Amino acid sequence: MIIVALMAGADPNAKDTYDNLFRYYKAHPSRRGRNLMSWAQYTNGRHEGQTSATDGDIDIAYSLLLADKQWGSKGSINYLEAAKTMINSIMQYEINHKTWSVLLCDGIEAESRDYFDMRSSDFMPAHFKAFYNATGDGRWNKVVSADYKLFSSLQQNYSPDAGLIPDFIVSINKTPKPAPPNFLESPYDGSYNYNACRVPWRIAADYLLTGDNRPKAIVNKINRWIRETTGNNTYNLSAGYTLAGNDIKGRYFEALSFVGPFAVSAMVDKKNQAWLNKVWDYLVAFKIKDYDYYDNSIKLFDMIILSGNYWSPAPAHS
Repeated sequence: MIIVALMAGADPNAKDTYDNLFRYYKAHPSRRGRNLMSWAQYTNGRHEGQTSATDGDIDIAYSLLLADKQWGSKGSINYLEAAKTMINSIMQYEINHKTWSVLLCDGIEAESRDYFDMRSSDFMPAHFKAFYNATGDGRWNKVVSADYKLFSSLQQNYSPDAGLIPDFIVSINKTPKPAPPNFLESPYDGSYNYNACRVPWRIAADYLLTGDNRPKAIVNKINRWIRETTGNNTYNLSAGYTLAGNDIKGRYFEALSFVGPFAVSAMVDKKNQAWLNKVWDYLVAFKIKDYDYYDNSIKLFDMIILSGNYWSPAPAHS
C-alpha cells in the first residue's frame, strides 16, 4: 500500500489499486483491535490466529497518510480519518505504555509473557513521527526516544564492532538483551537475521526524511562494519550475521532483503558514495523471478528511497 501511494504518479490506476487494498484490509480485521489487520489469510478465507502483525499495521497506517497527501480525503474513502483511527489503535494495542517499546502484535497484554519483548524491525521512527504530526499525540515521541536509546544500548553492549541489532529483543524492562535461540521463529532470533535485516533501511529513512542525528549515529556503525567486512565488495555480502559480525554458517548466498537495506543506510554519508553505487548496481541486476515476495518487496521499497522518490506525508518533527 505504501508503494502504490508513493508511485501513483507512474500509474493511472494507482488509486483504484490502493482502494481495493484498503478494502481488503478492512475485510480482515484482527479479533482484538478491530481497526488493525489479521496477520495472515488463506485462499479458503481462513484467518491465521486472528491477531495482528504490528509492522503490517504500522505500514498500512503510514500508507493512509501518504494516500491523503496523494489524492486527498474527500472521495469514497476518508484516508486521513482512517489513518488517525488506525494510528490510535496501534498506540492502544501495539505499544507498551511502560517502556514505550513496540509490541509483537495486538494479542499481547500487560500480563503477557512477551509484554517486554520486541521485534527490532517494528521500530519505524519516520512513521512514528508522521503519526505524531497527524494526531498530535506526544506519546509517539516517547516511542521514538525510548527505542533509539534501546538500539544504542544493544549496539554498545552486544555488537560494539558491527553495530548490528538482533531480530528480537527481550527483557526490555530490566536489562535488554538479544532473544535466545528459537524465541519465536528460528535458532537465529538473537542474530541479525530476516527481521533485523530491515533495520538499516527503517532507521536510515528517518535521517533522510528528518535530519535527526540519532539514526545516523546508529547506521554509521553498521556502514563502517559492512564495508570493512566485505572489503567494499558486494559479492561478499551474506544473508545473515551474528552480532559479532560473522556470517551465519551456510548463509553465503544473495538475499535482496539484506542487500537493499545496506544501500539505504549508506545514503546517510557521502563518504559511502562509491560503496552505494556498487550496492545499487548489484541490487538491480537480480531478476524478479529468481526471488520471493519478501526479497522483491524490500528491493522495490529500497529502490524507491535510493532513487530519490521517497517522501513523507508531512514535515516531521525531529
